[in-house]
Amino acid sequence: MQPFQAIVTGLILIAEIAVLMRAILRPNREPASRLAWVIVILVVPIIGLIAYLLLGEARISYSRRQKGREIDASLPRPAADAASVKALANGAYVSPFALAHSINGLGPTGRNSALLAADSNAAIDAMVEDIDAASSSVHLCTYIWLGDGNGCKIKDACIRAAGRGVAVRALADALGSRQFIRSVHWQELANAGVDVRVALPVGNPLWTWIRGRVDLRNHRKLLIVDNRIAWCGSQNVADPEFRVKPHYAPWVDIMTRWVGPAARHCQFLFVSDWMGEGGCDISGLLSEPWPAEAPDSGTIVAQVLGTGPTIDFDAMPSCFAELIHSARRELVITTPYFVPDEQVLYALTSAARRGVDTTLALPKRNDSRIVAATCRSYYGDLIDAGVKVLEYRCGLLHAKTMVVDRSVGLIGSANLDRRSFELNFENNILFADPAFAEVIRARQDEFIAQSDLVTAEVIADFSLAARLWQNGMAMLSPIL
Repeated sequence: MQPFQAIVTGLILIAEIAVLMRAILRPNREPASRLAWVIVILVVPIIGLIAYLLLGEARISYSRRQKGREIDASLPRPAADAASVKALANGAYVSPFALAHSINGLGPTGRNSALLAADSNAAIDAMVEDIDAASSSVHLCTYIWLGDGNGCKIKDACIRAAGRGVAVRALADALGSRQFIRSVHWQELANAGVDVRVALPVGNPLWTWIRGRVDLRNHRKLLIVDNRIAWCGSQNVADPEFRVKPHYAPWVDIMTRWVGPAARHCQFLFVSDWMGEGGCDISGLLSEPWPAEAPDSGTIVAQVLGTGPTIDFDAMPSCFAELIHSARRELVITTPYFVPDEQVLYALTSAARRGVDTTLALPKRNDSRIVAATCRSYYGDLIDAGVKVLEYRCGLLHAKTMVVDRSVGLIGSANLDRRSFELNFENNILFADPAFAEVIRARQDEFIAQSDLVTAEVIADFSLAARLWQNGMAMLSPIL
C-alpha cells in the first residue's frame, strides 16, 4: 500500500502545484482574488483544488467562446451619431462613453427618446401594448420568466403577435426561467409559432462543469419591437410579488422604453445572443437605416453596452468606475447587490472624499443572506468616506440606476456585484440628457424617501457575531 499511497500523494501534489500556478498566472484577475484562491488551495488542499476547478474561473466552453467571437466579428455595427460624439467630446462626461465604445464597438447615438414606466405592472402592460401593435418582429430576452400574471400577459401577447404573422423570438435563461421552460406555457408558445430558445442550456451538469461553469448566466432583460422600440431595465417577466421568493416582495424595479437608434443597438445584443444559441441569422436587421427624420425622434444621447464572460477585460466595473469618477457635484446609485471590486469601491469613496454628494441605496431585506452580509461589511468604509448609505424598507429594491450630476446616467440589468462584473451577460444603457436624468432622479428620490439612513451608530450596534459573519463573507467575495 505504501507505494500506492506515495503515487497518490505525488499526483495530488502535482495537481496542487499545477492549479496553484494556474491561479497565480490567470490573466485579468485582481490581486485580492488571486491571493484568496492561493490561500484556499493551500489551506484545504483537495477541497480547494476542486473548488478552484469548479468556481475559480469565469470559464465558458471553447466552442461557445469561438462561436461568439465569430458572430461578433460578422455582425454589422449600427452607426454611431457623429454629432453626438462631437457634442460629448466638448463635455465633462466623454470618458465613460469612450470606454463603453471599446466594449461592443457601439458608439453614442442621438435622436433618442425614453419613457420611464410608473411601476412594474405598468411596464408589463405597456410592453404588452407594444407587442400587440407589432407589425414585423418581437424579440424578447429575459433572465427570469414566471408563469404568473405578468408572465402570462407577455406570453399571451407573444402568441397573439405570432398569430398575426409577426416574427416572434423569445430567449429565456436556462436556470433563471427553468420552471417556465419546463411548463405548459413554453410549449404553448412553441405551438403558436413563437421561436423559443433556451439561453446557456445546462444539460448534463457534470459535462457543463467540465466545459465551463454552470452559473454563467444570461441576465439580460430586453424587449425589441419592430426594430425601433426597445425596453431596457432591471425587471424580469414576472409579478412584483415574485412568488418564487415572496418573503422579499415586492420587487421594486425600473423599466424604460426607448425609441431611436439606441433601440437598434439593443437589437445588436439580442441578435448576438440569438445567433449564439443557434437561432437563424437575423443580422440583416442591424443594417436597416434609421429614418433621418423619424416622427418620434428625441434629444437623448444614448449608448448601449453589453458585457459578459466573453469580454477580455473587466468591462462593466470599469464603466461604473469611470462614470463615478466623472461626477463633480452629485452621485446617486441604487442597486440590490453591492459586492464591489476594488476599483468601484475606491471610486465611490474617492467621489465622496472630493466633495461629491454621494448616495447609495440598497434593500434592507435581501434575498441572499450572504450578499446582504457582504454589503454591510462595506458600510463602515463608505460612511467614513462620506457616502450616505440608505436601506430601502418597502421591499426588495431591485432597480439598478446611477445618475451623475443630474445630467448623465446608467440603467439596465447589471448590479454592482461580482456576478454582474464577471459571470453574467448584462445589458445597460448609458445616456446623457438632463431632462431624462431628472426623471430617473425623481424615481430615485422616491426610493430614498422610503429608506432608512445607516449611521455610524447603527454600525456600532452590530454584534460581534454579525461583524464576524459580514467580514467573513466579504473575505470570500473575491472567490468566484
